[in-house]
Amino acid sequence: MKNDRSRISVEFLGKRAATPLVLPAGIMGMTWSGMKYTWENGCGIITSKSLTMEPRKGHAGPVIAEFEGGMLNCMGLCNPGIEEGLAEVNEFRKFYEVPVIVSIFATTIDDFLTLTQKVNESRGDFVELNLSCPNVSDEYGLPLAASKIKVAEIVSAVKMVSKIPVIAKLSPNVSGLTEICTAAEAAGADALCLINTLGPGMLIDIDLQRSVLSNRTGGMSGPCVKPVALRAVFEAYSRVKIPIIGTGGVSNGRDAVEMLMAGASLVGVGSALYEGGIGIFEQINQDILTYMDQYGYGTITDIPRLEKM
Repeated sequence: MKNDRSRISVEFLGKRAATPLVLPAGIMGMTWSGMKYTWENGCGIITSKSLTMEPRKGHAGPVIAEFEGGMLNCMGLCNPGIEEGLAEVNEFRKFYEVPVIVSIFATTIDDFLTLTQKVNESRGDFVELNLSCPNVSDEYGLPLAASKIKVAEIVSAVKMVSKIPVIAKLSPNVSGLTEICTAAEAAGADALCLINTLGPGMLIDIDLQRSVLSNRTGGMSGPCVKPVALRAVFEAYSRVKIPIIGTGGVSNGRDAVEMLMAGASLVGVGSALYEGGIGIFEQINQDILTYMDQYGYGTITDIPRLEKM
Protein backbone atom coordinates (compact mmCIF):
# COMPACT_ATOMS: atom_id res chain seq x y z
CA MET A 1 0.00 0.00 0.00
CA LYS A 2 2.73 2.47 0.95
CA ASN A 3 4.41 2.35 -2.46
CA ASP A 4 1.22 1.91 -4.50
CA ARG A 5 1.78 4.47 -7.27
CA SER A 6 -1.92 4.50 -8.14
CA ARG A 7 -2.39 6.58 -4.99
CA ILE A 8 -0.79 9.59 -6.70
CA SER A 9 -2.52 9.16 -10.05
CA VAL A 10 -4.42 12.29 -11.09
CA GLU A 11 -7.20 13.01 -13.58
CA PHE A 12 -6.69 16.23 -15.50
CA LEU A 13 -9.15 17.55 -18.09
CA GLY A 14 -10.36 14.07 -18.93
CA LYS A 15 -6.92 12.42 -19.09
CA ARG A 16 -5.33 10.20 -16.48
CA ALA A 17 -1.76 11.01 -15.40
CA ALA A 18 0.21 8.33 -13.54
CA THR A 19 1.75 11.00 -11.29
CA PRO A 20 0.93 14.66 -10.54
CA LEU A 21 4.26 15.86 -11.95
CA VAL A 22 4.53 17.83 -15.19
CA LEU A 23 7.59 18.60 -17.27
CA PRO A 24 7.16 22.30 -18.15
CA ALA A 25 7.91 23.73 -21.58
CA GLY A 26 11.49 24.48 -22.51
CA ILE A 27 13.29 22.33 -19.95
CA MET A 28 14.43 19.40 -22.06
CA GLY A 29 14.91 18.74 -25.76
CA MET A 30 12.19 18.13 -28.33
CA THR A 31 12.67 14.47 -29.26
CA TRP A 32 10.27 11.59 -28.78
CA SER A 33 13.01 9.56 -27.09
CA GLY A 34 13.50 12.38 -24.60
CA MET A 35 9.78 12.32 -23.83
CA LYS A 36 9.97 8.58 -23.30
CA TYR A 37 12.95 8.95 -20.97
CA THR A 38 11.13 11.61 -18.94
CA TRP A 39 7.99 9.50 -18.61
CA GLU A 40 9.94 6.37 -17.66
CA ASN A 41 11.48 8.30 -14.79
CA GLY A 42 8.26 9.33 -13.10
CA CYS A 43 6.82 12.32 -14.96
CA GLY A 44 3.04 12.18 -15.39
CA ILE A 45 2.47 14.73 -18.16
CA ILE A 46 5.02 16.04 -20.65
CA THR A 47 5.02 19.52 -22.16
CA SER A 48 6.74 20.18 -25.46
CA LYS A 49 8.99 23.14 -26.02
CA SER A 50 7.04 26.26 -26.90
CA LEU A 51 6.73 25.76 -30.64
CA THR A 52 6.66 28.67 -33.08
CA MET A 53 5.68 29.00 -36.73
CA GLU A 54 9.29 28.67 -37.84
CA PRO A 55 12.33 27.16 -36.10
CA ARG A 56 14.15 29.45 -33.69
CA LYS A 57 17.81 29.16 -32.75
CA GLY A 58 17.35 31.24 -29.62
CA HIS A 59 20.06 33.41 -28.13
CA ALA A 60 23.79 32.78 -28.39
CA GLY A 61 25.49 31.38 -25.30
CA PRO A 62 25.91 31.66 -22.44
CA VAL A 63 22.17 31.36 -21.86
CA ILE A 64 22.10 29.85 -18.36
CA ALA A 65 23.69 31.20 -15.19
CA GLU A 66 23.34 29.86 -11.66
CA PHE A 67 23.34 31.88 -8.46
CA GLU A 68 22.64 31.05 -4.85
CA GLY A 69 18.99 30.04 -4.68
CA GLY A 70 18.25 29.86 -8.37
CA MET A 71 19.24 30.42 -11.95
CA LEU A 72 18.73 32.78 -14.87
CA ASN A 73 18.07 31.71 -18.44
CA CYS A 74 17.72 33.54 -21.74
CA MET A 75 17.14 30.59 -24.03
CA GLY A 76 15.11 32.77 -26.38
CA LEU A 77 12.44 30.16 -27.17
CA CYS A 78 14.77 27.94 -29.18
CA ASN A 79 12.68 25.22 -30.81
CA PRO A 80 12.53 23.21 -34.06
CA GLY A 81 9.32 24.85 -35.25
CA ILE A 82 5.76 23.55 -35.19
CA GLU A 83 6.10 20.97 -37.98
CA GLU A 84 9.14 19.13 -36.62
CA GLY A 85 8.00 19.53 -33.02
CA LEU A 86 4.63 17.92 -33.69
CA ALA A 87 6.33 15.11 -35.63
CA GLU A 88 8.21 14.21 -32.44
CA VAL A 89 5.01 14.37 -30.38
CA ASN A 90 3.22 12.11 -32.85
CA GLU A 91 6.07 9.60 -32.81
CA PHE A 92 6.01 9.44 -29.01
CA ARG A 93 2.24 9.10 -28.81
CA LYS A 94 2.22 6.26 -31.37
CA PHE A 95 3.76 4.04 -28.70
CA TYR A 96 2.88 5.59 -25.33
CA GLU A 97 -0.47 6.60 -23.84
CA VAL A 98 1.08 9.44 -21.87
CA PRO A 99 -0.63 12.85 -21.92
CA VAL A 100 1.28 15.52 -23.83
CA ILE A 101 0.79 19.27 -23.61
CA VAL A 102 1.80 21.02 -26.83
CA SER A 103 3.02 24.50 -25.94
CA ILE A 104 2.81 27.18 -28.63
CA PHE A 105 4.08 30.75 -28.82
CA ALA A 106 3.17 33.56 -31.23
CA THR A 107 2.82 37.32 -31.25
CA THR A 108 -0.44 37.61 -33.21
CA ILE A 109 -3.83 36.01 -32.90
CA ASP A 110 -3.65 34.78 -36.49
CA ASP A 111 -0.43 32.90 -35.77
CA PHE A 112 -1.86 31.42 -32.57
CA LEU A 113 -4.82 30.18 -34.61
CA THR A 114 -2.60 28.68 -37.30
CA LEU A 115 -0.48 26.92 -34.69
CA THR A 116 -3.58 25.64 -32.89
CA GLN A 117 -5.00 24.19 -36.09
CA LYS A 118 -1.75 22.32 -36.65
CA VAL A 119 -1.91 20.99 -33.09
CA ASN A 120 -5.47 19.83 -33.82
CA GLU A 121 -4.03 17.52 -36.47
CA SER A 122 -1.47 16.05 -34.07
CA ARG A 123 -1.69 13.54 -31.25
CA GLY A 124 -1.22 16.20 -28.58
CA ASP A 125 -3.74 16.05 -25.73
CA PHE A 126 -3.74 19.71 -24.69
CA VAL A 127 -2.57 22.99 -26.20
CA GLU A 128 -0.77 25.46 -23.95
CA LEU A 129 -0.73 29.13 -24.94
CA ASN A 130 2.60 30.54 -23.80
CA LEU A 131 1.57 34.13 -23.12
CA SER A 132 4.27 34.77 -20.57
CA CYS A 133 7.84 34.35 -21.79
CA PRO A 134 10.00 37.18 -20.33
CA ASN A 135 13.34 36.36 -21.92
CA VAL A 136 12.19 37.48 -25.35
CA SER A 137 10.57 40.69 -24.16
CA ASP A 138 13.21 42.85 -25.81
CA GLU A 139 12.22 41.36 -29.15
CA TYR A 140 8.47 41.31 -28.70
CA GLY A 141 7.71 43.98 -26.11
CA LEU A 142 5.75 43.24 -22.94
CA PRO A 143 4.56 39.65 -22.41
CA LEU A 144 1.12 39.13 -23.88
CA ALA A 145 -0.03 38.08 -20.41
CA ALA A 146 0.45 41.65 -19.16
CA SER A 147 -2.94 42.59 -20.60
CA LYS A 148 -6.11 40.86 -19.48
CA ILE A 149 -7.81 42.14 -22.65
CA LYS A 150 -5.14 40.60 -24.89
CA VAL A 151 -5.18 37.35 -22.91
CA ALA A 152 -8.96 37.14 -23.26
CA GLU A 153 -8.81 37.88 -26.99
CA ILE A 154 -6.23 35.17 -27.66
CA VAL A 155 -7.86 32.54 -25.46
CA SER A 156 -11.31 33.23 -26.90
CA ALA A 157 -10.05 33.02 -30.49
CA VAL A 158 -8.12 29.81 -29.88
CA LYS A 159 -11.09 28.18 -28.13
CA MET A 160 -13.13 28.76 -31.28
CA VAL A 161 -10.85 26.50 -33.30
CA SER A 162 -9.19 24.14 -30.81
CA LYS A 163 -10.37 20.55 -30.71
CA ILE A 164 -8.53 19.87 -27.44
CA PRO A 165 -8.46 21.59 -24.02
CA VAL A 166 -6.69 24.96 -23.87
CA ILE A 167 -4.25 25.89 -21.09
CA ALA A 168 -3.25 29.54 -20.59
CA LYS A 169 0.30 29.93 -19.27
CA LEU A 170 0.47 33.28 -17.51
CA SER A 171 3.24 35.53 -16.25
CA PRO A 172 3.94 36.60 -12.66
CA ASN A 173 5.58 39.78 -13.98
CA VAL A 174 2.32 41.70 -14.17
CA SER A 175 0.01 43.71 -11.97
CA GLY A 176 -3.40 42.25 -11.28
CA LEU A 177 -2.52 38.61 -11.97
CA THR A 178 -5.75 37.28 -10.47
CA GLU A 179 -7.81 39.53 -12.76
CA ILE A 180 -5.85 38.18 -15.73
CA CYS A 181 -6.53 34.63 -14.51
CA THR A 182 -10.26 35.28 -14.27
CA ALA A 183 -10.21 36.91 -17.71
CA ALA A 184 -8.61 33.79 -19.16
CA GLU A 185 -11.22 31.61 -17.48
CA ALA A 186 -14.08 33.78 -18.69
CA ALA A 187 -12.69 33.59 -22.23
CA GLY A 188 -12.87 29.80 -22.11
CA ALA A 189 -9.51 28.58 -20.85
CA ASP A 190 -9.82 25.01 -19.58
CA ALA A 191 -6.86 25.35 -17.20
CA LEU A 192 -4.10 27.73 -16.14
CA CYS A 193 -0.36 27.22 -15.81
CA LEU A 194 1.28 29.40 -13.14
CA ILE A 195 3.97 30.63 -13.14
CA ASN A 196 6.62 31.26 -15.75
CA THR A 197 9.99 32.67 -14.73
CA LEU A 198 10.31 35.91 -12.77
CA GLY A 199 12.15 38.89 -14.05
CA PRO A 200 13.93 39.44 -16.19
CA GLY A 201 16.94 39.54 -13.89
CA MET A 202 20.65 40.11 -14.39
CA LEU A 203 24.02 38.87 -13.15
CA ILE A 204 27.41 40.56 -13.63
CA ASP A 205 30.84 38.94 -13.68
CA ILE A 206 32.91 41.55 -11.84
CA ASP A 207 36.21 39.95 -12.91
CA LEU A 208 35.38 39.96 -16.61
CA GLN A 209 33.41 43.17 -16.05
CA ARG A 210 30.48 42.15 -18.19
CA SER A 211 27.04 40.61 -17.87
CA VAL A 212 27.07 36.84 -17.36
CA LEU A 213 24.33 36.10 -19.88
CA SER A 214 24.83 36.87 -23.56
CA ASN A 215 21.43 38.55 -23.64
CA ARG A 216 22.31 40.48 -20.45
CA THR A 217 19.02 39.56 -18.78
CA GLY A 218 17.02 36.38 -18.33
CA GLY A 219 14.11 34.80 -16.54
CA MET A 220 14.69 33.75 -12.93
CA SER A 221 13.74 30.27 -11.72
CA GLY A 222 14.65 27.80 -9.00
CA PRO A 223 13.94 27.62 -5.25
CA CYS A 224 14.00 31.41 -4.84
CA VAL A 225 10.78 31.82 -6.85
CA LYS A 226 8.72 29.28 -4.90
CA PRO A 227 7.06 31.79 -2.53
CA VAL A 228 5.92 33.89 -5.49
CA ALA A 229 4.63 30.80 -7.32
CA LEU A 230 2.73 29.58 -4.27
CA ARG A 231 1.12 32.98 -3.77
CA ALA A 232 0.11 33.18 -7.43
CA VAL A 233 -1.37 29.67 -7.44
CA PHE A 234 -3.25 30.25 -4.18
CA GLU A 235 -4.71 33.57 -5.26
CA ALA A 236 -5.79 32.10 -8.60
CA TYR A 237 -7.23 29.01 -6.87
CA SER A 238 -9.27 31.34 -4.68
CA ARG A 239 -10.79 33.05 -7.72
CA VAL A 240 -11.14 30.50 -10.54
CA LYS A 241 -12.86 27.15 -10.87
CA ILE A 242 -10.64 25.66 -13.57
CA PRO A 243 -7.62 23.49 -12.65
CA ILE A 244 -4.14 24.97 -12.22
CA ILE A 245 -0.72 23.58 -13.06
CA GLY A 246 1.49 25.02 -10.33
CA THR A 247 5.14 25.42 -11.23
CA GLY A 248 8.02 27.44 -9.85
CA GLY A 249 10.72 26.47 -7.39
CA VAL A 250 9.58 22.89 -6.74
CA SER A 251 12.70 20.89 -5.81
CA ASN A 252 11.41 18.11 -3.55
CA GLY A 253 8.29 16.35 -2.35
CA ARG A 254 7.49 18.84 0.38
CA ASP A 255 7.60 21.65 -2.17
CA ALA A 256 5.19 19.66 -4.33
CA VAL A 257 2.79 19.16 -1.41
CA GLU A 258 2.93 22.90 -0.73
CA MET A 259 1.91 23.53 -4.32
CA LEU A 260 -0.98 21.09 -4.04
CA MET A 261 -2.13 22.71 -0.78
CA ALA A 262 -2.02 26.10 -2.50
CA GLY A 263 -4.58 24.76 -4.96
CA ALA A 264 -2.63 23.23 -7.84
CA SER A 265 -4.02 20.12 -9.52
CA LEU A 266 -0.66 19.26 -11.08
CA VAL A 267 2.88 20.29 -10.18
CA GLY A 268 5.55 21.38 -12.66
CA VAL A 269 9.16 20.42 -12.03
CA GLY A 270 11.64 22.28 -14.21
CA SER A 271 14.84 23.91 -12.96
CA ALA A 272 15.27 21.19 -10.33
CA LEU A 273 16.30 18.83 -13.14
CA TYR A 274 19.52 20.78 -13.66
CA GLU A 275 20.71 19.91 -10.17
CA GLY A 276 18.81 16.72 -9.36
CA GLY A 277 18.86 15.07 -12.77
CA ILE A 278 16.04 13.05 -14.27
CA GLY A 279 15.75 11.05 -11.03
CA ILE A 280 14.22 14.08 -9.34
CA PHE A 281 10.77 13.09 -10.62
CA GLU A 282 10.82 9.70 -8.94
CA GLN A 283 12.29 11.17 -5.76
CA ILE A 284 9.48 13.71 -5.55
CA ASN A 285 6.86 11.00 -6.17
CA GLN A 286 8.29 8.93 -3.33
CA ASP A 287 8.46 11.98 -1.06
CA ILE A 288 4.77 12.68 -1.72
CA LEU A 289 3.87 9.08 -0.86
CA THR A 290 5.93 9.30 2.33
CA TYR A 291 4.11 12.48 3.32
CA MET A 292 0.75 10.84 2.60
CA ASP A 293 1.68 7.87 4.78
CA GLN A 294 2.82 10.16 7.57
CA TYR A 295 -0.57 11.89 7.72
CA GLY A 296 -2.77 8.95 6.74
CA TYR A 297 -3.89 10.15 3.30
CA GLY A 298 -5.05 7.29 1.10
CA THR A 299 -4.87 9.12 -2.24
CA ILE A 300 -3.34 12.36 -3.40
CA THR A 301 -6.76 14.03 -3.57
CA ASP A 302 -7.02 13.59 0.21
CA ILE A 303 -4.25 16.13 0.74
CA PRO A 304 -6.14 19.20 1.97
CA ARG A 305 -6.18 22.55 0.19
CA LEU A 306 -5.88 25.80 2.06
CA GLU A 307 -9.11 27.62 2.75
CA LYS A 308 -9.78 30.03 -0.10
CA MET A 309 -9.41 33.77 0.41
